[in-house]
Amino acid sequence: MVPPLALDIDGTLTTPDHRIDPRAFELLPDWDAPIVFATGKAFPYPVALAHFLGREETVIAENGGVAYVDGETTVVGDPDAARAVVEAFRERGGEVGWGDGDTVNRWRETEVACSPDADEALLREVAAAVDDVEVVDTGYAYHVKSTGVSKGRALGVVTDALGLAADEFVAVGDSENDVSTFEVAGESYAVANADDAAREAADEVVSEGFMDGTASVLDRLRERAE
Repeated sequence: MVPPLALDIDGTLTTPDHRIDPRAFELLPDWDAPIVFATGKAFPYPVALAHFLGREETVIAENGGVAYVDGETTVVGDPDAARAVVEAFRERGGEVGWGDGDTVNRWRETEVACSPDADEALLREVAAAVDDVEVVDTGYAYHVKSTGVSKGRALGVVTDALGLAADEFVAVGDSENDVSTFEVAGESYAVANADDAAREAADEVVSEGFMDGTASVLDRLRERAE
């Protein structure tokens, strides 16, 4: 039997130019075990991905701020604190970015994501003055979030609902927001494009990057199950 998976999306199921790699639609629909899509993106994004893959909509969004499994949504974190930090950041001249529409934040429930072009030093300075708020750099955005929120914690919520243990899962990711998932999963892989935090936390860093690396892990797991 193949193992259940906890998969990051950006940098893990994507191409270097931020597109979902077509191989996701070849390798994941028929994976004969649960898959949890665990991302820093807002809730609708992983739900849509699971839907179009024909998978159960079992997802972790907003770096663990939202978990959805078996039709039940669990929301944790303090969005008011994150929003207050970003408002203070703006008052000091900072810009969230993303343009006028800002679909990046429109559907967020627990955090605020600032563009990679935002003033990181100023953002971290403002956040440091507020209790229980932190800034996480995923390589795709600066996420202002509650300190108690993490993908790893949310994976525990999901696995409990599924009647599984987190250490039965294999995790694949590329960023510091995947470290908590790596810590609770039974087996963890960082793709070659991963940041230093993910590399240090993973059981193994594969030689290929992005979806190439994820596909190589899936191939290995499938061969091992035969």
